[in-house]
Parts: sequence; C-alpha cells; structure tokens
Amino acid sequence: MAYAVITGASKGIGKEIAFILASKGYDLLIAARNSYELQIVKEDIERKYHRIVEYLPIDLGLEDSSEKLFQWVLEKEVDVRILVNNAGYGLVGPFEDYDLLEHKKMLQVNVNAVVELCYKFFPVLSGKGEAYVLNIASSTAYQAIPLMSLYAASKVFVLNFSRGLHHEWKNKGISVTSVSPGATDTNFNDRANLQEKARKAAKKVTMTPEKVAQLAIDGMFAQKPEVITGFINKLGAALAWVAPKKISEKVAMGIYE
Repeated sequence: MAYAVITGASKGIGKEIAFILASKGYDLLIAARNSYELQIVKEDIERKYHRIVEYLPIDLGLEDSSEKLFQWVLEKEVDVRILVNNAGYGLVGPFEDYDLLEHKKMLQVNVNAVVELCYKFFPVLSGKGEAYVLNIASSTAYQAIPLMSLYAASKVFVLNFSRGLHHEWKNKGISVTSVSPGATDTNFNDRANLQEKARKAAKKVTMTPEKVAQLAIDGMFAQKPEVITGFINKLGAALAWVAPKKISEKVAMGIYE
C-alpha cells in the first residue's frame, strides 16, 4: 500500500492533509513535536478511515532531526509515494528582539529541513512513475514583510526552491508543488507572537485549515507547480508584483506594528 510522509501533522493544515490523504486510501507516517496530539490524529484517522497511521514525535528545529525522520521511515520498508513538508512557523517583531538561536531554529525548520528531506527522499520517490512532493510556503513569499522579515524570506526560498524542483523532477516521476496559504485558522498566530492589530486584519480573510488542505491536495494531484489559496491571496500576490515595493512594504509594516 502507498504511504505519505507528513511533517507538522499534529494540527492545522498538516493534520487536515493527513485526513484527506487517508480518505484517498494512503497509509500515513506522520511527524510533529507533540506526541499526545499525534496519538489523537492517529486514533481518529484509524477509526474513521481504517488506514495504517504511525507517528514520530520529533522537533525539526534540531539539526539531526531530518536524518532521524528519514531513517525512521526507511526502517518501515514501505512504499512512500508522497512527501509533505508542512512543518514551519514564524516570528513576528523586530529582528533584533529575538535571540539569534531562535532565528536559526526557525530557519532549520522552514528551510533546512525542507531541503534535507527533499534530498533524502528523492531516491525513495524517483523511478516509481507517480510520486509527489508538497511544500508549504506562504502568501508572505511574494514580498518583503517588515517585522516578519526572516519568516517571509524563508518562504520566498521554499516557493522558488519548489518551483525549480518541479521542473527538474517532472521527468523523473516526481511532481513538486508549492502551496502558499494566507491567514489560516491555526495556532500559527500564537507561536508567532502576532499582535492584536494583525490578528484583526487577518480575521477578514482567514480560511479554514480544511479548505487550505483540500486546495493544496487538489493542486498536488493536478501536478501544479504552485497553488495560492483563496482569491484575496491571489490578488495580493499579483499586486505585490505590480505595486511599488516601498508602498506595499509600508502597508505590511503597518499591519504588524
């Protein structure tokens, strides 16, 4: 039976992706930091869809975690067809207010782990004729975001890295898709220390994780290189290209101040 490997699968978009893939007949290997939440996801999916679900509690912010996750998957000796790099988080506020180690840990999750897992899983996915990689970027990937500078920059990397791999790997039997959600009803805002002004602005365009996950999975199976979820986010991405950067960046900073 075909398996999907999903990081950040204990809640939010990653959790909903797990449920959708289980409904489509995939067995799952899921990972996240919280063991209790992973256990709940496992039990709910097994009860509802009768799929095999195994989980690994792991912090992808640690430098050796991608290798540990990869070795854990290899030991299962299963047919992996999908890799979902969903784990990621942001930090909101002046760049210098955070400890450098906090910045480096965020980059380890948002950037390094994505690169490492794509690299490690390439030989596992290639040669099968039909395999998929789904990398979660962000609507912040389309412009600089003052007071969220490093997070936005990390998602620019994910977007462009994924689009490049899409073309490199499409003739090798692996379709790579990047999905860029905007405001989504998850715990992202709490972990990012988002202030009330930005939270109120986000409420107007917030999507459910179920809807974002469905759009992401539909785009992945359609072998699209890129998916932007929701009309407002698509409009924002388009305006970021045509509007003067100074103006769009000033507006963005006003939201996060």
